[in-house]
Amino acid sequence: MTRTTATDSVLAAAEEFAREELGGDVTGHDWWHIHRVVRMARHLAEREGADAFICSLAALLHDVADEKLNDSKESGLRKVRDWLDAQPMEEQDRAHVIDIIANMSFNGGANPPMRSLEGQVVQDADRLDAIGAIAIARAFLYAGWKGDPIYDPELKPRDAMTADEYRNGKSTAINHFHEKLLKLKDRINTASAKAIAEERHAYMAGYVDRFMQEWNGMGS
Repeated sequence: MTRTTATDSVLAAAEEFAREELGGDVTGHDWWHIHRVVRMARHLAEREGADAFICSLAALLHDVADEKLNDSKESGLRKVRDWLDAQPMEEQDRAHVIDIIANMSFNGGANPPMRSLEGQVVQDADRLDAIGAIAIARAFLYAGWKGDPIYDPELKPRDAMTADEYRNGKSTAINHFHEKLLKLKDRINTASAKAIAEERHAYMAGYVDRFMQEWNGMGS
């Protein structure tokens, strides 16, 4: 699709919007998370032949609509939809971005597969930021924000969960690795992202193993 130079102004405005909405976030979904996801989405889009504008815009806006950071999923999507409606864009592009954002969350593993290559790219970019060294830091930051403990051997990792149980049930930082983060490697969509995920997963899994060794008094 041929687009006008208005796309540059839309992306610049989206960056400003995301910075305003998420600049003060303390859950691990802050502006720098967005920055990393956008850079990764552009890298994957180039490798996979996806639409870089759609990938960049969806990556910039995806956590503005996150239900964890809004009153509800619907209110978050409404906020993004209202913003998109004010931009000089084709309606099909607006609809595409909203479809990506509405379906990219892990949501306890309940969301359906992405319908477009662009959706797969942005979802992969977001998930790659939840695998690896930075992901470890984000996991503990998020647990602290929720009020969850670092670890509690009496509180076992949950396996089958509804979306509400995943979002609101009691857990721990270490359990979050087992309930979500260590599952993400096998939920990556694109070949370009899978290679990155494998290496980051191994690093993260090694950390969890080391944590349990030290917890049990076995670490050197």
